[in-house]
Amino acid sequence: MKVTIDGQSIDVEPGTTILQAARMIGGESVPPAMCYYTKLKGSGGKCRCCLVEVAKGSDNDPRPMPKLMASCVTGCQDGMEINSTASERVQDARKSVTEFLLINHPLDCPVCDQAGECDLQNLSFKHGKSQTRYIEKKRTFEPEDIGPNIQLHMNRCILCYRCVMVADQLTDDRVHGVMDRGDHSNISTCISKAITNEFSGNMIDVCPVGALTDKTFRFKSRVWFNKPFDAHRECTTPGCCGKTTVWMFGNEIQRVTGRKDEFHEVDNFICNTCRFDKKEVSDWTIEGPRKFEKFSVINQNNYTRELDTVIIETEKGILKGRDQDRKKISMPQVPLSETEKEVFTEGNI
Repeated sequence: MKVTIDGQSIDVEPGTTILQAARMIGGESVPPAMCYYTKLKGSGGKCRCCLVEVAKGSDNDPRPMPKLMASCVTGCQDGMEINSTASERVQDARKSVTEFLLINHPLDCPVCDQAGECDLQNLSFKHGKSQTRYIEKKRTFEPEDIGPNIQLHMNRCILCYRCVMVADQLTDDRVHGVMDRGDHSNISTCISKAITNEFSGNMIDVCPVGALTDKTFRFKSRVWFNKPFDAHRECTTPGCCGKTTVWMFGNEIQRVTGRKDEFHEVDNFICNTCRFDKKEVSDWTIEGPRKFEKFSVINQNNYTRELDTVIIETEKGILKGRDQDRKKISMPQVPLSETEKEVFTEGNI
């Protein structure tokens, strides 16, 4: 099937969604996604960040779809034409969705461990507003301890359901889920039971915001101060690939995460032993430094790229007035010419 997104055409297999087709094309046409996750079945269709405009349904039915469609759950049709960044309707919708997601979200970026690699931070930077119209009291929740390795900040949660799907599809005994309804909905363990499953740490990797963070890394460092390296080890835990990213500060491994692609999705899930227990350099075989997105916050501290020498060239005209002022305030001991004395005494007006 042939699909056109923002004027760029691509052939896709039947069953491919618009979001998947856009990711195949790449670039600015890729819609943002806060709830969809390729490796989690049933994800998508909740956050509404990936809305697109279908200008042509298909060759058989060329009528445009009247409403904006969620690209992560809308399948492609042969001859379909989609507008993403090229549509003003889409841009306005994404701004509205971003504003809605930020209604109850606290301004925790200065203290949040997710800052620098947060999908909501990137979304608000691109589609957010500098001012807010929301004057009501924000929704808040009491802190809850869900175990020794994972820190839950429910106030930051956007209810994307990714962590629940991870527990459903990777573990045998899910003990947490979404409690209550409406604006009271929250992630909880029902009976205040700790989450201790061997693959529970993957909830941290799939969380698009700072609602679930690594307790062993909490407040240790900013991510852009760490140097990430691809590493692997022979892991004996069934289902764990042993391939990770280790984040180093000097010779110290401060945290371990799964390897993520350009869309911030992990290539393979890892076990808690690799994530939380193996923090010595001797535990890993270091493969080399990772590459990052061109405009990533982390990439600003990346030493693998060539840096040009900064040369500051100041035009002489900018400092001309300063030279004149220096003469005006010269002390009597500094010899002045006759013209300069006249200017110093009478001024230059």
